[in-house]
Amino acid sequence: MQEVVKKRPIISARERGPGPGRYALPPTVGYINHDYTKPSSPAYTFHSRMSSAMVSVDSSPGPRYHIDSKVTRFGRMETPSYSILGRGRRAGNKGEVFQTPGPGAYSPERAPPVNGHHRPPSYTIGSRTRYRSVDHVPAPNSYNLPNLLGCHVPNKPSSAGFSFSARRKVGAPSEDLSMSPGPAKYNTISPDVYLQRQPSFSMQSRTKRPNYSSAIPGPGTYSPEKSYVHLPKPPSYTIGVRHSEFVTPLVVDIVD
Repeated sequence: MQEVVKKRPIISARERGPGPGRYALPPTVGYINHDYTKPSSPAYTFHSRMSSAMVSVDSSPGPRYHIDSKVTRFGRMETPSYSILGRGRRAGNKGEVFQTPGPGAYSPERAPPVNGHHRPPSYTIGSRTRYRSVDHVPAPNSYNLPNLLGCHVPNKPSSAGFSFSARRKVGAPSEDLSMSPGPAKYNTISPDVYLQRQPSFSMQSRTKRPNYSSAIPGPGTYSPEKSYVHLPKPPSYTIGVRHSEFVTPLVVDIVD
């Protein structure tokens, strides 16, 4: 009879093959042995410095030419410019400088009137004349003019004069003949008397001290977000521990 071989599950502890670290994937950096399943970017290299022979062949000057900003493609464009020269010399005598007077050397206000110009009269202030011994006429400051304010000058017209007297108690505007109270004697009426009264509230002290013997939980004790009774719940799974045949089984005492 042919013997039947019983197939058993593969146990990883019995396997002696290479682990995942033994395999090397092709690199994705560079172009040598690049992974052909991944796209590669273009690669560039840095060339070495050129020899000095090539520099000596090119003997043209660099951008060292200076072009004035006033020179344009239409020509030279600039505003008129002036310079200050030294004082000129006379034609006859080269060593003598021109003695031309400046503007401050002239005084046109002192020139006599010409061409029929009108000239206002001019006066001079002389010294005080000496007093004569025979002249006994008093000077103008010896006279005193009477005061013209008020009605004390009989031969001069004067305006009407008024005076301020004390306040009268009888017949004056301040006298209260009717003895009636003023507007400030009345008190304002509360609007609740003639309008619809709004509800009013007051704040009182705590009536009774709370008793903590009942241990009533507060609002923070509840977690409504953790309740899934009224919501559809998806299936849930747990990840157990991998068992091996090399682990000692758990022996529990069985009571007869």
